[in-house]
Amino acid sequence: MTSVPHPPLHQIPTELAAVSDYEARAPLHMTANAWAYMAGGAADELTLNDNCAAFSRQKLRNRVLGDLRGGNTRLSLFGQDFEHPIFVAPVAYQKLVHPEGELATVLAASAARAGMVLSTQSSTLLEQVAQQAQTPLWFQLYIQPDRDFTQQLVQRAEAAGYQALVVTVDAPVNGLRNREQRAGFSLPTGIEAVNLKGMRSLNQPTTHIGSPALMGTPLLEYATRWEDIRWLRQQTQLPILLKGILHPEDARRALEEGADGLIVSNHGGRTLDTLPATLDALPAVATAVGGRIPLLMDGGIRRGTDVFKALALGADAVLVGRPYIFALATAGALGVAHMLHLLRAELEVTMAFTGCRTLEDIGPHCLW
Repeated sequence: MTSVPHPPLHQIPTELAAVSDYEARAPLHMTANAWAYMAGGAADELTLNDNCAAFSRQKLRNRVLGDLRGGNTRLSLFGQDFEHPIFVAPVAYQKLVHPEGELATVLAASAARAGMVLSTQSSTLLEQVAQQAQTPLWFQLYIQPDRDFTQQLVQRAEAAGYQALVVTVDAPVNGLRNREQRAGFSLPTGIEAVNLKGMRSLNQPTTHIGSPALMGTPLLEYATRWEDIRWLRQQTQLPILLKGILHPEDARRALEEGADGLIVSNHGGRTLDTLPATLDALPAVATAVGGRIPLLMDGGIRRGTDVFKALALGADAVLVGRPYIFALATAGALGVAHMLHLLRAELEVTMAFTGCRTLEDIGPHCLW
């Protein structure tokens, strides 16, 4: 396979100077249907907005005249080496915003040397994404009621070269996404969760979310439980990360169950509204983990200073979701590569101003 060319970032319009500029432009390149799905959150979207606001509540403490020679942003997770701690989060149905979908994203992630997590509900086959990747890939997994199919998914991911499994654990049911409801969201013809083709239907009735008859219905009978994590541990040797941890007790239970890593996440504000911002939840989870396993977080990252603050409060790395989707819609692979470049450059500038030569130098002492 030929090497990934360095993206011609000089071709990006000068007015696209920050991640937020892509969010402002993206609606011009997306259908109202796609925008409602990608940009929206649960209910009144309080958690969605607080994810970003939480970063503005944290102030930085600068340092001067330090020795920054040989500085870098490198880290290692599960024996895998990364040039920087900014990962591409799993986002479903990326062909909603660009015809190349996940293939454009993985090309950009490879060029930007960013680790990428592919969604179970990818609109591109996991094998096709892996063939184009020149960066470490992890596979995000929803444990399906069809255990045989789930086992096959895991085997496919292993065979394709994915190096970790990210199990989303915070969505036993769909969130109440009023913005999607108002837009009448539906998947267009030709866009589907292609990795889930062939999954056996359980032929169980579906209860409408919001109905008072939700509890006790078959919908919750098949929600993922701790015993499912133990079952998965028996199916694979890959590292298993649990995504969607906010409570320190769940973090401690995950350690007991043998999780290899955790991701502090509130699902981008898309499940239960008025959950805390992930940055606010991060310190308590970090204390519970105590550095025994890698800890990542997502939700609200829009600046390199945000990445820095997350690391200062206990994360080893961060994942970004909506920012790269907005960049993908606006400028395809080039936009995603540029967005990742912006975040990394801003992180490096922040490290220089705070006297941090490496990621190991970043800690709570860097916050005011």
